[in-house]
Amino acid sequence: MHPRNRHLNGYDFTLLCKDTPALTPYITQTPAGTDTIDFTNALAVKTLNQALLKSHYKIDFWDLPDNYLCPPVPGRVDYIHHLADLLANDNQGHIPTGKQVKVLDVGTGANVIYPLTGNHEYGWHFTGSDIDALSVKIAKQIVQFNRLKINVKQQNNADKMFKGVISNKDVFHLTLCNPPFHASEQQAKAGTERKWKNLNKAPQKALNFGGRQNELWCEGGEREFISKMCIESQEFAEQCIWFTSLVSKSDTLPHIKKLLSKLDVKEVKVIKMAQGQKISRFIAWSYFDQADREAILNELA
Repeated sequence: MHPRNRHLNGYDFTLLCKDTPALTPYITQTPAGTDTIDFTNALAVKTLNQALLKSHYKIDFWDLPDNYLCPPVPGRVDYIHHLADLLANDNQGHIPTGKQVKVLDVGTGANVIYPLTGNHEYGWHFTGSDIDALSVKIAKQIVQFNRLKINVKQQNNADKMFKGVISNKDVFHLTLCNPPFHASEQQAKAGTERKWKNLNKAPQKALNFGGRQNELWCEGGEREFISKMCIESQEFAEQCIWFTSLVSKSDTLPHIKKLLSKLDVKEVKVIKMAQGQKISRFIAWSYFDQADREAILNELA
């Protein structure tokens, strides 16, 4: 994990259970005698997330309906820390902090996890968008209950990522996105069955982390989704320093890089991340050269 990740050395279950007593019944022992939970139990996973968010990110209320995506907090916040490094590279090694740093989370989901953690870690001002009306409603409730200044917007056009969300007056320093991974519902179901098999469990309707259709799959999968994002980003080239997106499949990268090479992009970076044995990455592209990016970030000082 990223060296600034609060979960780098695992979970302090004593602290978590003290702050969130509801987690206590889910604690079990590993063969080595250390505390853990059953990560195939959806309620246990959600309660762990609630505990992590309360103990480490000062989120007093966080809850989701059944079958909504319940993301692992450590992996999500890793993306945030690497984004901070991306900005620092254009700011003489210093991470820009505070509400003057504007960040857009495309597809924030009901869990609104990136804005919650990013706001706490760096004080950035987040806007989250989603096409699912109930996700937007739940995300707004979480934000309002915790008295946070995070904007959550409804995206009414499923074919657009930025239009209808970014106004003419908006300027963002970063966009981020965790795009739908699968290309079809059948692929999503097959992936779920494989994961249950790897966990040595009988297949169930959903994984422990849940996920609705728009969260797990879209026509063409992540390759098509990110491609549309790249093309649409041209319209907002002057309104964002860095556009970024997670890329789950490494074989998606050559296509995206080739596409970006045809656009008026000044720089493209692929940032690798690792959580245990899992290797992930995100791609970042900017229509500004480094000198211009440095000048923009210098205005924040």
